[in-house]
Amino acid sequence: MAPERVHADSGAPTALSLKILVAGGFGAGKTTLVRSVSEIRPLRTEERLSDIGEFVDDTAGVDRKATTTVALDFGRITIRSGSSGLLSLYLFGTPGQDRFSSLWDDLSSGALGAVVLADTRRLEDCFPAVDFFAHRRIPFVVAVNTFPGARSHGAADVSRALDLDSGTPVVLCDARDRDSGKEVLIRLVEYAGRMHTTRLLAGVGHH
Repeated sequence: MAPERVHADSGAPTALSLKILVAGGFGAGKTTLVRSVSEIRPLRTEERLSDIGEFVDDTAGVDRKATTTVALDFGRITIRSGSSGLLSLYLFGTPGQDRFSSLWDDLSSGALGAVVLADTRRLEDCFPAVDFFAHRRIPFVVAVNTFPGARSHGAADVSRALDLDSGTPVVLCDARDRDSGKEVLIRLVEYAGRMHTTRLLAGVGHH
């Protein structure tokens, strides 16, 4: 979904629609984030974990998780942008397991950027999402979901552990809290906007 600007009647706010991905490892809180911030009833494609899935899904550290996303989560949030515009973010939550990674290319088409949710108890689960977006030059922020009982880690420590490029934002969040999730999305939109502007100017400079 490419950015789409809708011009309303004179004097009415201008609406801009953007596609955002919510990615990360198994059990990192993707479905929870989409559900907590969405102003519409979110679409979820969760299925119960089966006995067969025990052999392919690593649930260490998330033992109480009973369901998993098998296609996508979908939600929408509208954010006022300045005094004369409305920004509608369409959120697409990706499956966390590697066996569903074939869906990522389709879901990422037309996305402005992505939120990579991180669970510090299973930080290595972030690497597939980080590598995916970095290799495709899709702007992303890492949002460290603050689970109860998890050790506290600073943004700089997480950035070093994930070997992130300099400038890639790392923020702390509570995926259950709407305001916290909204702040993550605003940070992503601001960062992605700067990245796209920089790339556009660099392209112009080469002509």
